[in-house]
Amino acid sequence: MESWKVNLISVWFGCFFTGLAISQILPFLPLYVEQLGVSSHEALSMWSGLTFSVTFLVSAVVSPMWGSLADRKGRKLMLLRASLGMAIAILLQAFATSVWQLFILRGIMGLTSGYIPNAMALVASQVPRERSGWALSTLSTGQISGVIAGPLMGGFMADHLGLRMVFLVTASLLVVSFLVTLFLIKEGPRPQIKKGERLSGKAVFASLPYPGLVISLFITTMVIQMCNGSVGPILALFIKALEPESTNIAFMSGLIAAVPGISALMSAPWLGKLGDRIGTARILMATLCLAVVLFFAMSFVSSPLQLAVLRFLLGFADGAMLPAVQTLLVKFASDRVTGRIFGYNQSFMYLGNVAGPLMGAGISAMAGFRWVFIATALVVLVNIVQLAVALRARQRREAAS
Repeated sequence: MESWKVNLISVWFGCFFTGLAISQILPFLPLYVEQLGVSSHEALSMWSGLTFSVTFLVSAVVSPMWGSLADRKGRKLMLLRASLGMAIAILLQAFATSVWQLFILRGIMGLTSGYIPNAMALVASQVPRERSGWALSTLSTGQISGVIAGPLMGGFMADHLGLRMVFLVTASLLVVSFLVTLFLIKEGPRPQIKKGERLSGKAVFASLPYPGLVISLFITTMVIQMCNGSVGPILALFIKALEPESTNIAFMSGLIAAVPGISALMSAPWLGKLGDRIGTARILMATLCLAVVLFFAMSFVSSPLQLAVLRFLLGFADGAMLPAVQTLLVKFASDRVTGRIFGYNQSFMYLGNVAGPLMGAGISAMAGFRWVFIATALVVLVNIVQLAVALRARQRREAAS
């Protein structure tokens, strides 16, 4: 088997364990904060939000630095750093005795981030360019699978073994990811960049054929994550408002939260392959347009079943959007700066992770649940316009040259 295929399979499992590890903790952070002695509703809300967002805020700041280091020292080294660093940070969270300790350890966890973008950059640098859409889409299914399985596995352990055991098992899974990376992944030769030859941030963008389009793709990444996160804070409350007599709101909310991941898992490799054939930009624009229609439709639902069906359809678009952005970034960046570009893109992704829940919570408090879906649709619509302008500018430049 070709080495890039072995690497693809290996990092798929690494991304699966990373997605599993992160997602099986997040839904239960408020319960752990409460267990650490925070009792009032206001303080619980504040500390839950802080412990959740600090990881993504720190990650957003350090991602470009890790991307730059990956270009100089190698992506395998960054994969080992991220998996082992996260394992240690999460292991220590199991022994936290105050909410301040948890907050600091969650910040340290943000410092160790970067497994998935470096996995993407490693595969992107080795796979034949005409198959990059399929390869990156297939790799994304690893993280998606982990994110689907994580809350189910974490919920089972939290109910039967206690919250601290969730952290211990999560750390063990990340050690497995570390071992898979150490023994199975082979990194080929890469461009040697001496310290004096390292490009500044400005020079990185100057080296790109279409810097405006790359920045537009970064913004698209942020918007995709914002839209995925905006509904999170209000989903359970909205379902309760739709069906106030129901006795299994938690189960229904978990199921409706998970269904987009199931359809994304089905669509990602197929749409990635289709993008390689007809053009990745077309797939990206089509799925963004579908997302606008579906978010508008969600604002009119009258039952949890209708919401579940629309979110299932949204998953088909979700499965293609981020891999399509990453495939386009590969096409418009040289191997010399791939790590830096993926690092910047990851920063925008983390910013979307922070901004989305804040947007959803704020709009629902001011205008009601249904307006969250309308506002999300409008944000995606504005993004479609800015991305279309950037793609059109690239086409004009290509035609002129």
